[in-house]
Order: sequence, then structure tokens, then C-alpha cells
Amino acid sequence: MFEMKQGAPAELWQALVRDAAGRTGHPLDESREAYLVFVLLRYQGDARLLAHTHALDWLHAQAQVGRLRADALRDVGDRCLLVAGLFPGRAARRRVSVDYFVDLGRGAYREVAEASRAAYAALFDQLAEGYRELVEVLRGLRGGPRLPHAWPAMAGRTRH
Repeated sequence: MFEMKQGAPAELWQALVRDAAGRTGHPLDESREAYLVFVLLRYQGDARLLAHTHALDWLHAQAQVGRLRADALRDVGDRCLLVAGLFPGRAARRRVSVDYFVDLGRGAYREVAEASRAAYAALFDQLAEGYRELVEVLRGLRGGPRLPHAWPAMAGRTRH
């Protein structure tokens, strides 16, 4: 499973996620909350997050095997989650619906669950099942306090 990292950034994200979950009416259990904080921490400094072509990333993941495939699919699911929740305006600019990112990301998480063992599979099955709730919590972040400045060149674009 994912351990909650200690320190100011993790604590900030955890507080923001809890606040957003409460405001949106989508309280998260400990596993999903910790995973969402992990994703936010992992991608907060990724200046290329919005430059990905997610369908191509998914196709590339399909060509991988074993752990590489699962990791690549997890990355697709994570990035689609962030785009659908934090940057829904990107979908409109790309002339696709937010549901495109939800469906692609949820499917990627399902494939990770199917290809993984025990606790990891259970976590990703749970993440896939509650994908829309995770998106709603991320959308709640957009309506709350400003996102940390660690999101390079994105902090000003979260209101789209």
C-alpha cells in the first residue's frame, strides 16, 4: 500500500483533499485518500502533465509486459484523474468530454488491478470503482483554497 509521506507538502495536500472531500460530499477512506495525496505529490512538479496524449500513452502501456505494463497503466490512470478533476477545460480544448478521461483512467486502473497481486490489486479495483468520486474530490480542490505553487505554470490555470 501507500504510506502517507510526512512533511509539509503531504500534510498540505492531505488537508486540502479532506476539505474538498467534505465539501463535495465524497468522503474518502484512508486508502483512497492516501493514494490521491500520493498522486498529487508525485505530479505537483510535472510541467509536462498536460502535454501527454493519453490514448497514445495507454497504447504504449499495452505493449509493455509485467510490472512495466502495470506501472505505465497506473501512470495513465493517474494523469487522466488529474486532468479530469483539476483541468476539465483541457478536455474541451481537445474537443473531447471529461468522460473520455474518466473512462480511459478508470479502465487503466482496472487493468492494473487485473494484472496485480493481492493488496495492490484490491487498491486499484477500489480506485477504479470510485474513479468518479476521486474526480469530484479533485474538482472540489478547484473550488477551495488555491493550489500550492508547486504546480509549475498550472496554478493559474486551475479555474478553467
